[in-house]
This record gives sequence, C-alpha cells and structure tokens, in this order.
Amino acid sequence: VFGLLILGCSVCCKSSWNQLQDLCRLAKLSCPALGVSKKNLYDFEVEYLCDYKKIREQEYYLVKWRGYPDSENTWEPRQNLKCIRVLKQFHKDLERELVRRHRRSKPPRHLDPNLANYLVQKAKQRRALQRWEQELNAKRSHLGRITVENEVDLDGPPRSFVYINEYRVGEGITLNQVAVGCECQDCLLAPTGGCCPGASLHKFAYNDQGQVRLKAGQPIYECNSRCCCGYDCPNRVVQKGIRYDLCIFRTNDGRGWGVRTLEKIRKNSFVMEYVGEIITSEEAERRGQIYDRQGATYLFDLDYVEDVYTVDAAYYGNISHFVNHSCDPNLQVYNVFIDNLDERLPRIAFFATRTIWAGEELTFDYNMQGGGGKSPRGRGSDMGCEDPTPRHIWVIEWTKENSFAGVLRCSS
Repeated sequence: VFGLLILGCSVCCKSSWNQLQDLCRLAKLSCPALGVSKKNLYDFEVEYLCDYKKIREQEYYLVKWRGYPDSENTWEPRQNLKCIRVLKQFHKDLERELVRRHRRSKPPRHLDPNLANYLVQKAKQRRALQRWEQELNAKRSHLGRITVENEVDLDGPPRSFVYINEYRVGEGITLNQVAVGCECQDCLLAPTGGCCPGASLHKFAYNDQGQVRLKAGQPIYECNSRCCCGYDCPNRVVQKGIRYDLCIFRTNDGRGWGVRTLEKIRKNSFVMEYVGEIITSEEAERRGQIYDRQGATYLFDLDYVEDVYTVDAAYYGNISHFVNHSCDPNLQVYNVFIDNLDERLPRIAFFATRTIWAGEELTFDYNMQGGGGKSPRGRGSDMGCEDPTPRHIWVIEWTKENSFAGVLRCSS
C-alpha cells in the first residue's frame, strides 16, 4: 500500500498502486513516480467484459473500465481491445455456460440479459478469487505456492477465514519450548544418543530423502531450535513447511472446496500440516454446539495421552482446512514433536501414502485406523464411507502405545 501526496492532491493512505494510477487519470494529472505521463494519460485498462453482440460481421464488447463506475461502461469493437487474456477468458466462460445451458458453444449474435449478468458475476468472482490467492501467498511462510480455481459455480472466497502457518494458541494455553537439543555431527548416519528421537525412546523417522519410514501411529521427533545440526539436517522435515505448489479448487460433485497438487509427490513424503487455534476440550465442546447449528465445523481433538486440547481450524487455518475425505485416501496422519515436547500437544502432519500425481486431489480418510487404539468418542460416530456428504469435524484419538484410532464428523 502507498500513501502519497501528488501535486497537492491528497489520496487515501491505503490505496494500491493501480488505484493511485486511476486517480491520476481521473484527475487528468501526470505523475512520473506512478508511471502516468501525458503519453499514456488516456490509456484505459479493461477490468472485465460485460456483454457481447455481433452486428453484421463486426464483434462488439461492453467494457467495464478499471477505475470507472459501471455508468461509464462503453461498447467497443474488437479491434479496439488489446486485452487478449481478458478476451480469451470471456469467451471461455461464455462457451462453457452456453454448453451448460443450451448444449452448444457457438455464441449467438446477442446475449440474453441473464447470460450477460452471469458473465459479469463470473468476472467479479474471478477477481475476488485472484485477490484471495494473492492474500494467501502473502501470508504463507512456506515454499509451496497456492493457487485458487473455481470453474464450477459462482462461490467466492470463504468468509471469515484467516490463513496461518502454525498453531494459534488460545487463552489459558502455553506451549513450552524444549530445553535441550541433540549434539549430533550427522543425525541420520551418526546419531549421538539416538538423536532427538532416541532421547524420547523412539525411532528415527526419515530416510535420506526425507520420506517417513515409521508405521502410521508412531510419533515423529524432529530436531529442534536448540540442536547443533543445521537447517539441512535430514531430521528437519515437517518444520520446513509445505514444499509443493497446491491448488484450492471448487469440486464439481457438491463437496465444496478441495485441494489438489500441481506437482508429483513421492510416496511417504511430507505434504502439509494441520494447523488452527489450540483450545481446551471444554471450549471445543462449547464451540462444537454452535458449529453444529451452523452446519460446519473443523475441530480436531488431540488425544495422544489425554483428552485436553483441540485444534479448531474453522477460522484460523492453512490449506489443510480444505482437504476432503476419501475412503481410498492418499494422505496419512502422523503426530510430530519439535520445539514443544508436551505429549498433549502434538503437531499433526499429513504424509503421502503413495505416489500422488500432478493434478490429483489430496484426501485422507476421516475414519482412519492406525493399528488399533482405544475406541473413539461418540461425537462423530455416524461418519462412514457410505456417507458422501462433505463434512469437516475431525476427531483424532491417540494412544500412549503409539497407535491411534480416529473418527471425523464433519459438515460443510
């Protein structure tokens, strides 16, 4: 954002660069700092196209100009428009909607008002999703980029969702930092005292490619901020964050938003972490009753040793917020300890159960099983693979013997 004073003309302190350029053009002022000169002062940018008609053999488009109100929209012949990308997207949306409505793709000479209105709403939705995508990428701290796509309906970004990269600690909860770290010269090949996993009487989790080699249900202990090893240590995987480019997309079968990978993911590789607001189980019960009435909730109980804390990703979360259920999943849950060794507060990581190809949706089984474990709580016991309804309340129960059973009851 910028706050500038241009030739004695004041502007809003939170205007974007493009908005400032528009203000200059509206006021017919040149500003070298903004790249607005007398030569391009009257160059106008197409925001989106609103309508289409064909008169004789000439194509015309109703143009919404960036920075100008709808009352300033004008019909322009195609040769006046240099916005190739906008034109291609307009015709792509038009053809797709014509096929859906009339099973044909060739545009008529004039669009009916309902179709033209749909194209305007689609253009506005796409701009809103692009802004959301930029916001998500501005907030992420991980390497993997996020894209957003909706070619199914007119739904825009979800309301009241804040992207975070790590747990947001709720009131009355403290995450205690680890006091000691390992002194290994090579944590994989020559672990001193078993490295951090050995100090906790557990096995080293990864091979030299960073792939998990533990059975599902066994905890992962990574090196921490007090360890002598560096960033490239093979026992630092989950803490490096998401490393794959992923896409949040609208599913075409009524399951709401989903997530797919844009890159090949190798079997047993770390994919993402489930993050949200850590709250007490008592607070989770209170919120759960509210969420039940709203028909949507994202509660994930942490029951590795006792039922004390829950992760709520309804409003604060990362891309895992949008991962859907499957009875044939490609992700598996592991609990991870890094800088906090409180067994009541594991970090929850998803690893690939098999090779996942570019373009494939990421899923995991809300009714997961991991080698036994105590029976899950009654909350959510109605979830089964025969129920295709998209839901998002996750109840994961861990046992001290390093196995778990879990049931997710969710709704979206």
